[in-house]
Amino acid sequence: MAARRAESGQREEGRLAGVCGAILLGGASSRMGRDKAQLEVAGTPVVTRLASLLERLFDEVLLVGGAPPSSAPGQRVADLPGPRCALRGLVTALSHAESERVLLLATDLPLVTPDLLLALTAWPESDAVVPRVDGRRHPLCAIYRREPVLSEARGRLEAGDLRLGALLDALDACYLEGPDLTAVDSDGFALSNVNTPQDLARLETWLRECEDASRRDPVWLK
Repeated sequence: MAARRAESGQREEGRLAGVCGAILLGGASSRMGRDKAQLEVAGTPVVTRLASLLERLFDEVLLVGGAPPSSAPGQRVADLPGPRCALRGLVTALSHAESERVLLLATDLPLVTPDLLLALTAWPESDAVVPRVDGRRHPLCAIYRREPVLSEARGRLEAGDLRLGALLDALDACYLEGPDLTAVDSDGFALSNVNTPQDLARLETWLRECEDASRRDPVWLK
């Protein structure tokens, strides 16, 4: 697989230049009932583990909005004015990034893998490269080209159209899906959200019961 081959070569070269990893922390967390930026799994803040993963892969890491734990590496940037939503976080990340491409990551994706993130960076460049599973797009684990996306996203934010799906429809977007996605996420866990206390409890139970460490995401082993 082309993305897989490119991923391997990129990893050997170390951090990727020209890509910024950005974690969104400013969400309302209404379903969780508490700030997701403060969640811990296996005794470590999720944000710290995700930021550490991004730091290993990319030269530039942004922690966008919210109150990240002090242990999380990366540059803290406050959300721009506007409604509290993922689109505002995307506009903030694109506005502050120095890199040409921005890999956006929600803080509620604790099982995301290096293989998946690097596959997104290795995919043929478009305005957006987005995982898609059974027709469902995942815009909060996707890579965006800064200049064209910032212009479109900022205009939609100012107009009050906050739908990320509508933004993707307006962009030159391509999708990592099917066998290509399975090749970098064979278990299908990488895009699992932790949105509720029940989701968090299931994740913690799974980690405790997992006897084969090779099944665990590398994020949780370092």
